[in-house]
Amino acid sequence: MRRICSAFQAAIVVLGLWVPAAALAEEPAAVDRQTPITVTDIAGREVTVNAPVKRILLGEGRQLYLIASLEPEDPLARIVAWRNDLIEADPATYAQYLEAFPKLAKLPAFPGQENGLLDIESTIVQKPDVVLLNLEAMRANEDVKYIEKLAELKIPVVYIDFRHFPLKNTEPTIRLLGKIMGREARAEEIIEFRHQAMARVSDVIARVKPESPKVFIERIGGYADDCCLSFGAENFGKYVELAGGHNIGSDILPTTFGQLNPEQVIVANPEHVVVTSADWQAYVPGGHWIPLGPGADPRETRRKLEWFTTRDAYTGIAAQKMRNFHGIWHQFYNSPYEFFAVQQLAKWFHPELFADLDPDATFAEYHRRFLPIPYKPGYAISLVGSAD
Repeated sequence: MRRICSAFQAAIVVLGLWVPAAALAEEPAAVDRQTPITVTDIAGREVTVNAPVKRILLGEGRQLYLIASLEPEDPLARIVAWRNDLIEADPATYAQYLEAFPKLAKLPAFPGQENGLLDIESTIVQKPDVVLLNLEAMRANEDVKYIEKLAELKIPVVYIDFRHFPLKNTEPTIRLLGKIMGREARAEEIIEFRHQAMARVSDVIARVKPESPKVFIERIGGYADDCCLSFGAENFGKYVELAGGHNIGSDILPTTFGQLNPEQVIVANPEHVVVTSADWQAYVPGGHWIPLGPGADPRETRRKLEWFTTRDAYTGIAAQKMRNFHGIWHQFYNSPYEFFAVQQLAKWFHPELFADLDPDATFAEYHRRFLPIPYKPGYAISLVGSAD
């Protein structure tokens, strides 16, 4: 704690040495444009920010997915720093944004974990109007009172969530950022698009009430050798239910994330196995991960998906016999794009009901309307229909 406080004090000194000249030059114009507003964040905290915010620090790089949707002309115009996770966890998307906005290469980046501490020195030096943090980082930052320390410097922190309760919190998060960025109308357009995309599945499931196949989701497939990481009744577990399947993890895991043992999977005898994965070369060089994402080669992703059929946990299960193994981009667990995942899962579980549904076309339309980068397929792959 002494080291943290010393770092905080040192950062204040550094700030004090160089802020006045720059701040005095910028402040009058900023006052003319911005007005204090009080919002309620996803943690239920009332937070006052100067809106529309002009300088945003992203506590997670993947928050760019929504920032870019709200501000596609130049999403970097408001971002002063970010965590480096998008660079490492989603290199294909990073490459797309880097091509569209070369100045992204110079954006200050800091390391960290999803539920880890905020880099307070990086935060102070960047003088943000607001810091965006994921909900699961709240405990770590509260324990060392980082939020209070930033409040002393009038740097507000806003908590958002795409991960723990995405179906509950994603749309409030979109509205929240729309409000502080002065993009309320666009936020509502995004929300309406999501409603329509999800309704194309939920309306059919509600009307037909098909039998729900049992599904096992292998979470972060290929990231580690452990089996069997999965989801409880939230996140991808909820997506499965919305798509007309039954997530076996919901019967066993009490929380959003957890682990089943291979015997539990075999006894449950799922009819489908869905592997969430991505290009994790930065974390696990040469691993069994499936390099799903924009522009992924379907031959390569199918080849790597094939390996998962050999796992001991799937020996003799219905999915193995029917080759109902599917791979889907892991980042749908942590983005405003889960409508694609729900559509794709529904198409796998109930191909006759959703023969005319095209998740790629839906996601391509989202890109056309809301994002500054072109759509490239590669977010999902299946062994169904491939040769034995």
